[in-house]
Amino acid sequence: MAKNHEIKVVQRELQGKGASRRLRGAGQIPAIIYGGDVEPSAIQLNHNEIWLAQQNEWFYSSILDLNLDGKVTKVLLRDMQRHPFKQLILHLDFLRVNENEALTANVPLHFINEDSSPAGKAADVVVTHELKEVSITCLPKDLPESIDVDLADLKAGDVIYLSDIKLPKGVEIPALAQGKDHDDAIVTAKLGKEEAADEAPAAE
Repeated sequence: MAKNHEIKVVQRELQGKGASRRLRGAGQIPAIIYGGDVEPSAIQLNHNEIWLAQQNEWFYSSILDLNLDGKVTKVLLRDMQRHPFKQLILHLDFLRVNENEALTANVPLHFINEDSSPAGKAADVVVTHELKEVSITCLPKDLPESIDVDLADLKAGDVIYLSDIKLPKGVEIPALAQGKDHDDAIVTAKLGKEEAADEAPAAE
């Protein structure tokens, strides 16, 4: 089960480009909360606090508790606008979460025990992570911050697919319901010498 991540926010009274520029100059980030049966709400957040938070995986895949004067709204981050070259976050979009409705979110994959696997120990085997995250559906209470993929038994020639992932309780991968064509590879272990052999005819 995911941890609680609370962030304090302030109601944003003034809107528009000019007001947003002034907020950013004062070290604040303009943002909006939308979704559900409630009207969108304009808020502002402390830039330094968010800059630190967004360096963590949980900021993108976990349910966030936005605390406005003691009233908490559960949300998921849906969009982040960054400055093209400055270390500056320009705007954030948050989606309200209904605790009784399933949600869709992208969750990072953590690959464990690769170094101790037969493929990981072999000098001539190249292990490739084809996917770094996966789209899942679940109730908010079941949303994991990440999903572990155990590579302890990975050998040369092996391919691990989405369907091989051991999912936490209550979590599903929607793509798998669309058929085998959507059961994408997430890890491959190939012999390096095989790759060289494949390239040989082209060289000739």
